[in-house]
Amino acid sequence: MLLQKYLTNFGRYLMLMGRAFNRPERFRMFLKQYVKEMSALGVNSIGIVLLISFFIGAVICIQIKLNVQSAWMPRFVTGYVTREIMLLEFSSSIMCLILAGKVGSNIASEIGTMRVTQQIDALEIMGVNSANFLILPKILGMMTLMPFLVIFSTASGIIGAYATAYIGHVISPEDLTIGLQYDFTPWFMYMSIIKSLFFAFLITSIPSYYGYTVEGGSVNVGKSSTNAVVTSSVMILFSDLFLTQILS
Repeated sequence: MLLQKYLTNFGRYLMLMGRAFNRPERFRMFLKQYVKEMSALGVNSIGIVLLISFFIGAVICIQIKLNVQSAWMPRFVTGYVTREIMLLEFSSSIMCLILAGKVGSNIASEIGTMRVTQQIDALEIMGVNSANFLILPKILGMMTLMPFLVIFSTASGIIGAYATAYIGHVISPEDLTIGLQYDFTPWFMYMSIIKSLFFAFLITSIPSYYGYTVEGGSVNVGKSSTNAVVTSSVMILFSDLFLTQILS
């Protein structure tokens, strides 16, 4: 019974995505919504991305220096490990988990409220493809800005590491710089961006499905928002495992 429920929801999700990815009927209106969603979902998330990444980069640098670094290791190991952690996992995967809570709950609540207040039904009556009008701009807007968020997150984490070097005197700036530059692989940056694009799709499409299919009143909107965040977070973790294996 539980498997049947999951398969039913997955089938309805695929059908909704099929409707969402139709060609927009009015391109000018779609472009307006696309720019609006880029601002609402991506630009408004830059602040929290920079803030969290800054402190995480600083904490990683301190933890590596105090708990891993030893006399048997080169002094630049702290900078090297900080760069690898920020680049390979935090700026793509963990940051997307954080955004799933912020962006996902917002999307599910917005579309769910439109559903229970019959605004979506009104769009359908007017002959508008409501799935395409509401969901596609959110998906494309988030996928457009997600690579920039990954780059900003990595840069902010490195700045946080330098803050510990200059302010906290945990490690010398010279050793940190050598570690950040040591054995750098450009593909890791591309891999992080590729993963973030896939996660951006999950962050927007899954909450859109939960909001679009909500039934009942405002209480159900809150439940659908919670389910959307949980489901998208779990799917990000699962897909991260497979994408890392494929891309590495």
